[in-house]
Order: sequence, then C-alpha cells, then structure tokens
Amino acid sequence: MLLFLVRHAHAVTEEEDASRPVSARGRGEVARLAAFFAGNGVFRPAQVWHSPLRRSRETADDLIGRLGLDVAKVETPGLLPEDDPLELAERLELFPRDRGDLALVGHEPHLGLLASLLVRGKPTAGLFALRKAAALALESTDGTHKKTGHRRWRVRWLVAPELLPPASVGTAATLSQ
Repeated sequence: MLLFLVRHAHAVTEEEDASRPVSARGRGEVARLAAFFAGNGVFRPAQVWHSPLRRSRETADDLIGRLGLDVAKVETPGLLPEDDPLELAERLELFPRDRGDLALVGHEPHLGLLASLLVRGKPTAGLFALRKAAALALESTDGTHKKTGHRRWRVRWLVAPELLPPASVGTAATLSQ
C-alpha cells in the first residue's frame, strides 16, 4: 500500500481572501503535478482525504479532476496545520491495506510531522518539509515501530512541482530510483 502525502498548492493571502483559495500560481502547480502523474500512472489512490480548509479541498479537487480519477474524496479531521499527527497515524492503522492506496491532502507542519512519525516512529520537526503542491509517497512495510506499535513506512519517492516543467511526463521507473 502506498500513502501519498500532498501539501496544498499555493493559496492567496488572508488579506486577499480570508478563505484562502488556491491562487493562479497554485493552479499551475497542480497542473504540473497532474501532468507528471498522468504520464507515469503512479498516483492512483482509492481514496483522497483532505483537510477542511478551502486550499486543501481545492487542491484535492483539481488533482482528482485533472487526472480523471473516480475516487472517494473525504473531508477528514486531523489534517489541519497544527493537528497532532498521532491522531491521523492511529486512523491509518485502521485503514485496511487491501483497500488500495490512500492520498492525504493537507498542510505543513502537520504532513512533515506525520511523515516523520510513520517513517521514524516519532514526529520530528524538520525531517520532512513538503513544499506547496509537493507529493511524498510512503510505502507500508511489514515492520512496526517498537514504541508505538504502529506499522512502519518507508519513503518511496518525493516530487515537487517546481522541479517539473509544464506538462512534464515521467516514468514510474524514474520515480522508483
């Protein structure tokens, strides 16, 4: 099972719009990320969970729409920037591995702390820091963390849109290396 952690795309400032929708720049970031995934087929989650904040929901909607995915999209508590990553880690323990891959669209510092918790067994600030519209893929292992008893994950790949030219395509082999 793969777990995709996707940080929301660039949003307008709170002064421009208090609800902070995705900006034109952010829509371009999502377009580049979607074009990359469309070219290699590695992003095929069975479900997409997103935070209740508008920029996260719009990023999820845009990514799903551009890829033509027919997936369940779920507004999920526990994905806000300052939420405790342990809450989501516990929820992930209940998600059956045989139900397919899962994508979470959220915020920093939460996603970085969650990645650290899943990979290292403790939420360490700065170990993972996702840029806007970046996607980090973690792969479930058969191991568990001694302290938490939660399943252990390993990094499969990381991609950020600023590394991709417009309408870029890649291959799954490139991502796996």
